[in-house]
Amino acid sequence: MTSRGKRNGVVRVAAVGDIHLSEDCRGLLRPSFETLPLCADLLLLAGDLTRHGTVQEAEVVAGEVRDLGVPVVAVLGNHDYHSEREADVTRVLTDAGVTVLEGERVVLPVAGGTVGIAGAKGFCGGFAGRSAGEFGEREMKDFVRTARRSAEGLHRALAEVSEDGCGAVIALTHFAPVPDTLAGEPVEIYPFLGSYLLAEAIDEGGADLAVHGHAHLGTEHGMTAGGVRVRNVAQPVIGRAFALYHLPLAVPASRPGAGGQPP
Repeated sequence: MTSRGKRNGVVRVAAVGDIHLSEDCRGLLRPSFETLPLCADLLLLAGDLTRHGTVQEAEVVAGEVRDLGVPVVAVLGNHDYHSEREADVTRVLTDAGVTVLEGERVVLPVAGGTVGIAGAKGFCGGFAGRSAGEFGEREMKDFVRTARRSAEGLHRALAEVSEDGCGAVIALTHFAPVPDTLAGEPVEIYPFLGSYLLAEAIDEGGADLAVHGHAHLGTEHGMTAGGVRVRNVAQPVIGRAFALYHLPLAVPASRPGAGGQPP
């Protein structure tokens, strides 16, 4: 197999979200995931890894991704929070070698360089011109503050990645940062599928690629206002075990900011 240092500075990113595994899904994705060392440098999991967020379901996910031979980085999704065991779900995945991010970042040495991944689940709230406001009842304020705090966590993580001088930067979320990748979903539920605050964090923090899930009836390709490519990798959208993207690695001192050019 060709060594990573001879691939002309390109990182091969495998990504999938919304696999919704339950206890009757053991071994479902493992055969496909075992091919990853042949075609990818890392695997991103964009949330909703379980069906109901139970420890037992998390153990199924762990079995699918343990010892794959490539780094695995994840964020959780709303399904993973459903049973209010998200800390336990995170622990099970971490014990299996998965890096689970929430307002944090990880830097991975790949393809003769480094790629930085900033991750946060995100939240809903809507998009520019049609979004919820932090006004009125306490419940409404709490709702919007949840979205804002998650976006702020993503922004901080992206800023930290920028300081790390990585050759490529990826923003990983579960909720959508742009409405482009929601095309196909009923417009009435767009506010519950993502938030413009995530896109602002991505554009201000700087990224070459943004990956999310959540929108099962959406569209794979989109873009932020700042020109960052966005990919919806919800499994019902991509229709396979994972999508694969090739992301050029720049020399750290000359890496372009937002708006890199992954295919």
